[in-house]
Amino acid sequence: MRETTIDAPYGYTPSGKDTGVVKSKGTSKIRAHEGLDTIPLRSRKPEWLKVKSPGGKNYLRLKQMMRSESLHTVCEEASCPNIGECWEAGTATFMILGDVCTRACKYCGVAHGMPTVLDTDEPRRVADTCAAMELEHVVITSVNRDELPDGGAGIYAETIRQIKDRLPECSVEVLIPDFKGDEEALATVLEAEPNILGHNLETVDRLHPDVRPGGRYWRSISFLGASKKLRPDILTKTGIILGMGEEEHELRQAMADLREASVDILTLGQYLRPSPQHIPVARWVTPDEFAMWKRVGEQEFGFRHVESGPLVRSSYHAKEQAREVEAGGPGRIQDVLEADVPAPAEYMPQLNLVQIEVGRPGSRSA
Repeated sequence: MRETTIDAPYGYTPSGKDTGVVKSKGTSKIRAHEGLDTIPLRSRKPEWLKVKSPGGKNYLRLKQMMRSESLHTVCEEASCPNIGECWEAGTATFMILGDVCTRACKYCGVAHGMPTVLDTDEPRRVADTCAAMELEHVVITSVNRDELPDGGAGIYAETIRQIKDRLPECSVEVLIPDFKGDEEALATVLEAEPNILGHNLETVDRLHPDVRPGGRYWRSISFLGASKKLRPDILTKTGIILGMGEEEHELRQAMADLREASVDILTLGQYLRPSPQHIPVARWVTPDEFAMWKRVGEQEFGFRHVESGPLVRSSYHAKEQAREVEAGGPGRIQDVLEADVPAPAEYMPQLNLVQIEVGRPGSRSA
């Protein structure tokens, strides 16, 4: 039975799953929220965030298919608000490499702990399921597997290859971890030729150490820049979650930094708190503000496409993006930064997920 240190399973353990030992994500308090009047977990959501509960025939069929093949979807694991809409339309984002993540991001509903399984047959089952669903576009993401030498890059590559073998006309998008800045692991994924290479920045520079303690701001941005260096013909994509306490000038700076790495596609969505162990929502962002940020991203900063809205997540309208957006060339940032700098919660094999507190590196020189 899965060992857990939390009282409420919501946001951690969808029924019928067990591929690791779940650990607490720790306190929900962060330094960036000191003095902020954050929104209580049980407060009423604005009308624009209310969605119909899933439960249609196609939703139930897909849920049974995922369970029968022992597959995971980020739709379930991260409590995506669009799960009813997308599953009823016959689309889903597969989450490979299990359902337990070695990192403890403060916004993410995916379980944190120590994975116990590496399923080398998973690529075949994902491809079989995609073929059974007759998908035209597939999105593949994963938990972080920092205990693996390649972070799971080989499983990503094999999954892409098997899907393309089974469904030659199907476009494949991957949303990868940062592989701790390993450019060789990135090259392994790119050699399998996904149509879109995605990696989410998630938040602005100031909030990054608190809400994404296993990652690094410049590592994530430069990893996307390195992708353009290796394969400029492959679209790059990232996502930022709004409502965690960022300020307008910080979001603008993040957009500017991402364009230095020539990122093609940006998604912007509202942060929704998965459980009491996650950080509170700092504010609700209105649909009008999301529309404004789309204009800013496309017209001021030159992103080739910005998908922006309260319920937008990384894979929202992904099929249209894969077919309609043309990749740009490399940017100024092409080499991976901060690959050799441990993050505050970096997985260290000899320490078995002990939290490591380290000083933050200085700003990147121009």
